[in-house]
Order: sequence, then C-alpha cells, then structure tokens
Amino acid sequence: MWHFRLWNVKDIAVFLSISLIMIHSAGAIVIDSSQRSLIRSVQEDVFFSVNVTCSGTPTIQWTFMSGAVSRAVGTWRPEVFTNITMDYSSRVRPYDNGSMVLLDLRLQDAGYYLISVEDSTGRSKELGFILKVNEVLYEDLQYLSVTALALFVLAGLLMLAMWLLHKACRRIEAWRRKRQMPEQDETELQPFDGAGNRSNHQNPPETAQTRPCFNTRTCF
Repeated sequence: MWHFRLWNVKDIAVFLSISLIMIHSAGAIVIDSSQRSLIRSVQEDVFFSVNVTCSGTPTIQWTFMSGAVSRAVGTWRPEVFTNITMDYSSRVRPYDNGSMVLLDLRLQDAGYYLISVEDSTGRSKELGFILKVNEVLYEDLQYLSVTALALFVLAGLLMLAMWLLHKACRRIEAWRRKRQMPEQDETELQPFDGAGNRSNHQNPPETAQTRPCFNTRTCF
C-alpha cells in the first residue's frame, strides 16, 4: 500500500513537470526564418523574412553591426508604435511579423543584422542575418566619368590661371621698363637773333674775290 502511494507521488510529479514544460513551451518566443545569409547588389532591395510568435504583442528591434560600428535600424510593436531611426527612415519598411525590407542598398549596408524580440513577460530572443552587397560595374564607370570630368575642369582652371598670370607678368614687365627709361629733361638750346630767328654761326662761303691766291702766275 505504501509502495502504491509512492508510485502515485512520482506519477504526479512527472505529470506536473510535463505540464510545466508544455506551458513554458507554449509561451516561448519563436523566430522562424528560411534564409539568413543574403547577397544583393548595390541599389537593389533586400527582404529580411522572419515569422515571430510569442505570448502577447512582441516588441521587435533591428540592429545593424559591421566591425566596430553598431547602430539601431528601428523598433516597432505591431499596431502600437513604429520608430525607425533617421538614417533608415526613408529606406526601411517594417512588418507586423517582424520582417523588414531595406531599400536602395549601398556598399555600407553590408554587415550583420540582428533582430531582437521581447514578449509581454520580458523574455527576449535574438536571431542574426548576414548581408553581402556587391558593387556593379556601371557604378565604377560612373565614378570614372565623374573623376575624369573633375580632372578636366581642374585642368581648365589651371590653364586659365596660367594665362592670367602670364598676362599679368607681361604688364608688370612693361611697366618696369617704362619706369627704367631715362627721362630727357635737358633739351638742346639754340641762340636766337633779335628778330626771333635762329642765328647761323656758319662762316659765309668764300668767293673768288676774297680767296687768297697762292699761285703768282694766275694772280697777276
């Protein structure tokens, strides 16, 4: 009889344990996802697909991590509130089941994305995703074209500056030459007679009558 009582106590204990496990499992947080490693290209959209089940209304939070960088993407509670950070306000679309769409991908978006779910009792669970963003070829061509255009404009500005500098140097050189030319302050003065005409100091030409004769045969 005593043995039967012990068996009943053990049976009740096992039953209670199983019941507690079932109750705990019924209230546990479950995050289901079919794909946790994603590869996309620049300017494409990525869909982080999850399905969250828990007791009560969950609080969902997404966080981005890459190296030493960690920043919040957004936090929302279905049909209660939605708070998307300023960096992602125009590129994130949240869903009630915990999923999220990130639009217009950039190279800086590559990294690790973590979803954290908290139920009404305060229990929480996390799940991570890896996103790789590939760079497309036309972006390289666009970057090269923009760089070439910038270099062309810079070369044009340098040529214009050199032309203006050369012109300024020529003007400065001409101004210096003009300053170095001797000023002719003294003018040549010539005497004037009483009538206001210049006097001629040249001797009158010798005539045949006044010319001395040195040949005695012709003179006499």
